[in-house]
Amino acid sequence: MISAQRYADAVRPVLDRVVDTQADAVDRAADLIATGLRAGGVLQGFGAGHSEAFAAELVARAGGLVPTNRLSLHDLVLHGDAPRDVLADPKLERDPAVAHQLYALAAPHPRDVFVVASQSGINGSVVELATLVKERGHPLIAVTSVEHTARVAPRHPSGHRLADLADVVLDNGAPFGDALLPLEGGGAVCAVSSVTAALLAQLLTAEVVRRFHQAGEVPPIYLSANVPGGDEHNLALESRYAGRLRRTA
Repeated sequence: MISAQRYADAVRPVLDRVVDTQADAVDRAADLIATGLRAGGVLQGFGAGHSEAFAAELVARAGGLVPTNRLSLHDLVLHGDAPRDVLADPKLERDPAVAHQLYALAAPHPRDVFVVASQSGINGSVVELATLVKERGHPLIAVTSVEHTARVAPRHPSGHRLADLADVVLDNGAPFGDALLPLEGGGAVCAVSSVTAALLAQLLTAEVVRRFHQAGEVPPIYLSANVPGGDEHNLALESRYAGRLRRTA
């Protein structure tokens, strides 16, 4: 039977496996991020669909890194000139042209590092953004399901998957189709990629902070805006990156 307990029992070994198998990749990704941030760069995070949750986990949250931006398909409307109804297209993330607009709106600096998340790693906007990022010389870290992406055909005209383009690939440990609990008669329920992506985001944050400490530097970390002095602390740090950080509701 499907139950909360059964899901909890299924998630635990997936989390343990991600921690055990991705330690080296997390180290390599943290090296890229820390090097970029210490040189004045910003971490640019992108995910379409539910992979947006990964970028949200990295950006503008208590205990997280200050020099971060979350790129989103909503940027086309919020920061660009696209009409609102463009977001009603369920296949928007499959359009490679979207990536050019997102990259232009982000206006990244040369030292910026990109982390792009996609369960399947095959859709046009994701792969095209990864292509642009590498063409412009930015380090690229991919968060994807290695099992899922290997079992589906790329949708990008190049035939590439996100994982093909990245300097470092972080496997989110999710199965093909993302959901963990099989249903009688076919299909499955209860996805796991958002849970493991949140874990990977915090593992990265911890390792980036460790590298700042090893270099004898104070890492730029947010306090909760809901503790005394939080707003003042955060605004002082954000001022170092004036005009480069986007903070929207």
